[in-house]
Amino acid sequence: MDDFTEIEALRRELIQAGHEYYVLDKPTMSDFDYDHKLRRLEELEAAHPEAVTPDSPTQRVGGQPLDAFTQVRHQVPLESLQDVFDFQELEAFDQRVKGVVPEAEYVVEPKVDGLSVALEYEDGLFVRGATRGDGQVGEDVTENLRTVRSIPLKIPDAPPRLIVRGEVYMPKKVFHALNEERERRGEALFANPRNAAAGSLRQLDPKVAASRRLDIAVFNIQWPQEEFSTHLETLDYLRNKGFKVIPHYSCAQVSQATERITEIGETRETFPFDIDGAVVKVNNLSQRAALGSTAKFPRWAAAYKYPPEVKPAQVVDIVIQVGRTGVLTPKAVLTPVRLAGTTVTNATLHNQDFISEKDIRIGDTVLVRKAGEIIPEVLSVVEDKRPEGTQPWFLPKTCPVCGAPVERDEDGAHTRCTGAECPAQLLRNLAHFASRDAMDIEGLGIAVVENLVNAQLVKTPGDLYFLNEEDVARLERMGKRSAKKLLAALEKSKEQDLSRLIYAFGIRQVGQKAGKILAARFQTLENLQNATLEELTAVDDIGEITAQSILDWMASPQSRHLIDRLREAGVNMTAAEQGSDRRFEGMTFVLTGTLEKFTRDEASEMIEARGGKSSGSVSKKTTYVVAGEAAGSKLRKAQELGIPVLTEEEFLALLK
Repeated sequence: MDDFTEIEALRRELIQAGHEYYVLDKPTMSDFDYDHKLRRLEELEAAHPEAVTPDSPTQRVGGQPLDAFTQVRHQVPLESLQDVFDFQELEAFDQRVKGVVPEAEYVVEPKVDGLSVALEYEDGLFVRGATRGDGQVGEDVTENLRTVRSIPLKIPDAPPRLIVRGEVYMPKKVFHALNEERERRGEALFANPRNAAAGSLRQLDPKVAASRRLDIAVFNIQWPQEEFSTHLETLDYLRNKGFKVIPHYSCAQVSQATERITEIGETRETFPFDIDGAVVKVNNLSQRAALGSTAKFPRWAAAYKYPPEVKPAQVVDIVIQVGRTGVLTPKAVLTPVRLAGTTVTNATLHNQDFISEKDIRIGDTVLVRKAGEIIPEVLSVVEDKRPEGTQPWFLPKTCPVCGAPVERDEDGAHTRCTGAECPAQLLRNLAHFASRDAMDIEGLGIAVVENLVNAQLVKTPGDLYFLNEEDVARLERMGKRSAKKLLAALEKSKEQDLSRLIYAFGIRQVGQKAGKILAARFQTLENLQNATLEELTAVDDIGEITAQSILDWMASPQSRHLIDRLREAGVNMTAAEQGSDRRFEGMTFVLTGTLEKFTRDEASEMIEARGGKSSGSVSKKTTYVVAGEAAGSKLRKAQELGIPVLTEEEFLALLK
C-alpha cells in the first residue's frame, strides 16, 4: 500500500471511529488504537502536506492563536425564545398558537445551558462557525469549533450551502474534571459548565479550546428550509448527515408537552449536559411561517424555565475540607433531600462570613436549593425550628489536616492553612515547587506528581531529591528512560539560585520579584531565616504584611523540616554573585506594549541583572518607561508625569 492510499484509508477509519465515539456514544476502537493510528496519519501528512484535507482528523488539534475574533453577520437571525415559568403560561402560549393554527402539534426538547452557535457548510465542507452574539451579529470562532469532535468537518451529499444551529456545551463530567485540575493548580474555579463552555469557545488559542473537550447538540436548520415540511424531518436529516442531534419528543397536544417537560425535569441528571428548561416548538414549518415572529421572539416557540427547588433539611454536622490551595471550606452535612433529580446530603457554606451572616448552627433546619442546578447551597435558617442549646459555629484556629496555624486572607474572604508540608496541599505545593519559574524541574508535570503522591513516594517537596530510579521507573507511563531523565532534572535543579527557591516555597505574598529582592538583600537562606520584622520591612517592596508572612512561614516546624530536608539533599541556598555591571543601580523601569527583540520577562531580567528594578506601574519614582507597540495607559501616564520614554532601540542602546 502506497502512502496516499494509506492516508485515505486511515482518514476514513478515524472519521468513522470518531463519529461512533463522539456522536453515537458507541465506541468501536480503543483510545490506544485511535491515538496510534492518528499519529501514523500525522506522520504521513507531514511527509505529504499536499495530501492534507480540511476534513482530516489531524485538523482538529487547533491552529495558530488569533489576535482577535472577527464579527459575522448571520444570514438567518439566531432568535432568542420567550420564557414561560409555569404550565398556565404554557397553556396561554398554546392558546395564542391555536388561535392562528388550530391543528398545531409540538416538539419538546431539553434546553441545553450552553452557548448557541451557527455552523456553515459549503458543498459539504465546514467553512465557518459563529456565536449567536445579539442574534444578528456574532463572532467567528471557526478554529475553536473545529476542535469540537462531534461537529462533522465534511458531510455527504450536501446542498451547496447549509447553515445549522446548535448549542455548544461542556459535558458535566468534563466540567468536574476541569475544576479539579484547576484546583490542583491553584487557579480560580469555573462557576458552572455554561461559563466554562463560553470561556473555552472564546479562547484566542484554539489549542486551549481543544483541551476543554467541548461538545454540541444541534437542534435546527437555519438554511435552507424549503425542502422540509416539519421540524422532525430536519432533525432526522441532520442525524443522517452525521450531526449530534438534541434529544426530542413529539407531542400532539400541549397536555402531552407538559408531561414531557415534567419528565425531562425529573431525569435531568441523566443528560450529559446541564439544562435550564425545556423548549416547546411548533413542528410544522409552514405553520411557523404563518405564526411569524415579534421583534424579539418567534411566536411558534417557548422556553419553559424550571423553578429552582427549595426544600428544608437539617444540619447534622459542619465539616471542613482543606483544598489544594490551603483554603478551609466548611460544608454542612444534611439529612438527605431530593433536589433537581438528585439526592443532596451536603452543601457548601463558603467561608466564616457566610456562616456568621446567616447564623448557621449544627442542629438548625435550613432551606436548600441547587445554585445553577449544580451546587447545593443554603439559602437561610428556619429560626422557629432551631433546637435549644445550639451554639454559633466558627472555623478552627489550626488546620484540621496538619495542625498548622490558619490565617485569613488579606481581603478576609478565605481562611488558609499555612503548613509548608500539609498533606491536603501536597499536589499543589509540589506542582508549584517544580514549575518553570520556581525550581524548573523538567518532566515533573502534574501527572507525574500525582503518580508520585499516589505511590506514596513523596510527602513533601524535600522528598523529591531522595527518589531512586527503580521506584520511579515502576510508576505508570514512566519506565527506566523517563526515570533517569527525571532524576537528572532533579539533580540539575539543586543548582538553582536562592531567589527561585524562595519563590518555590510558596510563601503567601512572596512572588518571583519578591524572591529576587529577598535573595539579593540577604544572600543566604540562613540570613533570611534569621531576619527580623524591621530588617524585612526595610527592604524595598516588602511591606509589613509580606514580612509577617515570611516570619510566620519560617517559624513553622513544617517549614524548618522542609528546609533541613532540602539542605540535606544538597540544594543550593545561596544567591548568585551580583555582576560587576551595576549601571542601572537605583533606577526603576516600567515596560509597556509589545517588544520585538525579547519578552517583558527577558527585559526585566536584563534590567535586574544590571542592578535596576522593573516595576508594573508608573509613578514619580519611575526613571524610564520603555514603550513597545500598542503601548497604552502607562505610556499616557508617563507623558503626564514627564517621565522619560524610551523606544525599544533606545533601551537596547542603554543595555549596550
